Amino acid sequence: MSDDTPPSSRAGFLRRRRAAPPSAPPASPPPADPVEVPVGLRIATAYGWRFLVLAAVAAVIVWLVIQFKLLVIPIFVATLLTALLFPFFSWMLRHRVPRVLAVVVSVLGTLAIVTGLVWLVVWQISRQAEEVRARAAESIAGLRTFLIDGGLVTAQQLDDLLAGGLQLVEEQADLLLNGALAVGSTVGHVAAGALVALFVLLCFLLDGAGIWRWTLRLFPRAARPAVDAAARNGWTTLINYARTQIIVATIDAIGIGIGAFALGVPLAIPIAVLVFLGAFVPFVGAIVTGALAVVIALAYNGIWIGVAMLAVVLLVQQVESHILQPLLMGSAVKVHPLAVVLVVAGGSMVGGIAGALFAVPVAAFVNVVAVTLSSGSWRTGAEVRSADLIWSTVPKSLGRGDEDDHRKART
Repeated sequence: MSDDTPPSSRAGFLRRRRAAPPSAPPASPPPADPVEVPVGLRIATAYGWRFLVLAAVAAVIVWLVIQFKLLVIPIFVATLLTALLFPFFSWMLRHRVPRVLAVVVSVLGTLAIVTGLVWLVVWQISRQAEEVRARAAESIAGLRTFLIDGGLVTAQQLDDLLAGGLQLVEEQADLLLNGALAVGSTVGHVAAGALVALFVLLCFLLDGAGIWRWTLRLFPRAARPAVDAAARNGWTTLINYARTQIIVATIDAIGIGIGAFALGVPLAIPIAVLVFLGAFVPFVGAIVTGALAVVIALAYNGIWIGVAMLAVVLLVQQVESHILQPLLMGSAVKVHPLAVVLVVAGGSMVGGIAGALFAVPVAAFVNVVAVTLSSGSWRTGAEVRSADLIWSTVPKSLGRGDEDDHRKART
C-alpha cells in the first residue's frame, strides 16, 4: 500500500490479512505407481474384450443358422428372389396393376423361365445322350490304347486296376446304399425348402411392408428411424446385387455357350445353364462350370478343341474378373474384390455351397447397414432418399407413428 492510503483503509487491510488463513503449500504430485498399466495396453484390452463379445455373438448367430439351415436357406432364397423380382414388381404397381395380379405375373413368369431352361437342358441331353455315350466310349478306348502303346501301363495292369475298382464298389455296397438313402432324404429336404421359399416369396411380395412394419416395432421407438434407414439402404444394396449378378451370369453363360456351340462341343445348352447358375457364386462357380465344359470338349472333340474351349473359358473369365466384377459388382455391393473372395471362401467353409452363395449379399447388407448407422446419415436422410424411391411404390408403408418418428429424426 502507498503512503497516500488513508489510515482507516490501512488498518482494515491489516485486519483482513491477519484474519486470512495461511495458504496451503502447493500439492505435490502423487508418487508414480510402479505397477500402473500403460495407457496403450488399457486401450488395447478395452477394444479386445469388446471384440471378443462381438465374436461370441457372431458365433452364436452362425451356430443358430447352421442348426436351422433347413429353414434359413429357403428364407434367404426367397429374399434374393424378392430382390430380383422387386424392380419389375414395383414397375407394375406404379402402372396401377393390382397387387395380387402383379404377384401372380411375377411368380408365374419366373417359374416359366426356370421351366423353359430345364426343358431345354433335358431336351438336348436326351437328343445327344447316345452320341455322347458312344463318343465317350471311343475316347476311353483311345485312352486305353494310348496308355498301353506308350508303355505307361500294361494291359494286365490296367485290367487289374479296373477289377480292383469293381471290387471296391462291391465291398462298399452298404455305404453306397446309405448314400442313396441320404440322397433321397436330401431330395425331400430340397422339395420342402422349395415350398417354404415359394410361400415366403409370396408373403414378401403381398405384404412385405407390413412384415417390415411389425419387425420395426420390435425395436425401441428412439432407435426406429436409424434401423429403418439402415434396413432400406441394405435392401437397395440387395436389389442392386441381384440385378447385377443376373447380368454377369447371363454374359458368362452366353459367352461360354456360344463358344461351345461354335466349336461343336455337345450339350452346349446344358453347359450354358450350368455356367449361368454357377456364376451366382462369385469367382468360384463360373470357374468350376467352365472346367466342366473343357472336360466335355476334351472327351468328345479331342485335345485341340479342348484347348480352344479352355481359351474361350479363360477369355470370358478375364472379361468378368477385370471388367464386369470391378465395374458392376463393385459399385452394386460396395465391397472390395478382396473382401468378396474372403467372404466366399469363409462362407463355403462354414456352409458349403449355400454359404458361398449367400456370403456376398449378406456381407454387402451388413456393410451398408454398419456404414449407415456409424455415419449418422439417417439423421439427415441423405442416404435414405434413394431407398425411399423403392418403398414409395408400395401402398402399405410404415405406420403413422413410425412415419412421425422418422420425420422428426430426419429434421
